[in-house]
Amino acid sequence: MLTHGEDVEASALRKRGWSYSAIARHLGRDRRTVKAYLEGKREPGTRRRAGPGPLERFVPYLKARFAEDSHVWASALYDEVVELGYACSYPSFARQVRQAGLRPHCEACSGVAGRETIEIGHPAGEEIQWDWFERRKSPWGGTAYVLLGTLPHSGRSRGLLCPATDQAHLVEAMDGVLRRLGGTARHWRVDRMSTVVVPYSGDVQASFAPVAKHYGAAIAVCPARRGNRKGSVEAAVRFATGRWWRTLSAESPEAAQVSLDHFWATKGDARLRSPRGIEEPPTDGGRPRWPTVGELALSEPLLALPVAPYPATIEVTAPVDHRASVAFRGNRYSVMPGVQGMTMTLRHRLGTGTLEIYSRSGALVATHRLAPAGAGEIVRAPEHKAALEKVVLGQFSSKRPCDRKENRPPGVAALAERARLLGAAGAEPEVDLEELARVIYAAFPGAVEVTA
Repeated sequence: MLTHGEDVEASALRKRGWSYSAIARHLGRDRRTVKAYLEGKREPGTRRRAGPGPLERFVPYLKARFAEDSHVWASALYDEVVELGYACSYPSFARQVRQAGLRPHCEACSGVAGRETIEIGHPAGEEIQWDWFERRKSPWGGTAYVLLGTLPHSGRSRGLLCPATDQAHLVEAMDGVLRRLGGTARHWRVDRMSTVVVPYSGDVQASFAPVAKHYGAAIAVCPARRGNRKGSVEAAVRFATGRWWRTLSAESPEAAQVSLDHFWATKGDARLRSPRGIEEPPTDGGRPRWPTVGELALSEPLLALPVAPYPATIEVTAPVDHRASVAFRGNRYSVMPGVQGMTMTLRHRLGTGTLEIYSRSGALVATHRLAPAGAGEIVRAPEHKAALEKVVLGQFSSKRPCDRKENRPPGVAALAERARLLGAAGAEPEVDLEELARVIYAAFPGAVEVTA
């Protein structure tokens, strides 16, 4: 077998007038081999098979099976051909089927790989694309969910970290992203996320329709299995995970949000962007220069946002710690003492400045003002503070500490209980002194009897 390099060299020498024998001696190959390659009878880099392959006589059967079912498992076919006399292993069978290209192409299952594509035009301010990305091992522990919103015309993206992906957190994250973008586009492009779209029908969820009406946007749903329709936000996800998440060193979600905002405002907006429909870039001092994402976004018309976000209710659970408080977004909020370890339900209605705490039975336990996220405050109601102080101070005592080294043998009550537990085995033995004396005199005849 000749390599590609030897084949090129042999072809060049042949054009110079060298004979097959001279080329063979030069390359150290057989003359018939060199002649076969130069005449096009063999391909470089491919070894000629000495005989028929182990799969060759089963090919007609496999083609018939693939014509009947193009998705039949290779392992099932392997069981069938083994019964027909196939002698190789399953990995060899799967490799030979793959190299022979026996499995037919299925357009419905192939996705977008290998298809012809074209860039979709996006008018300025017409569309914003939404997508979640999830990372399980965050620097602060637990799972991090990030919602990204991307304007496909300019490429500007913004994101918000959330503790969950339910509908209320989605609404809060969307409002936060839109306010970071400075407005909303006329259409919201989403895939079939169940919090926005009914998965089977593709219609907007009845609970999400008021949200879109509140912001004055229409919902554009990607067709089933057509995720490439929101390719701009998919590219933003890849960019954020590779350039921001992999090097993130924040120790809290609040610090990570600050880092994410800075990342998009600097590195994200500084990317060069070639607008659709412009073949030649503008010039700057005679040199071509494409505008940046930030420059294009400044001229993108967006709809004004409502003064307040849609009033969705955020609901999370948190346990009560030893300080009679529960944690919510980097702060702690007080409850009455005596419920340490119990799980409380915390509810915050978007657009309000309060946090409500409910017990497991659904009773309202406390209402607090909402502190800024990540401020590290402990918000206590005056009555909670007074009750906790009373409990803590009541635990103190002015008595002298106990002497832990003093001798304290078992008392009367303990000895009585010991005797009850031991029963007859624990009773004191009775001694007959006269009988003991007789035994002693018998053992020692010379003993003198002592009388009182």
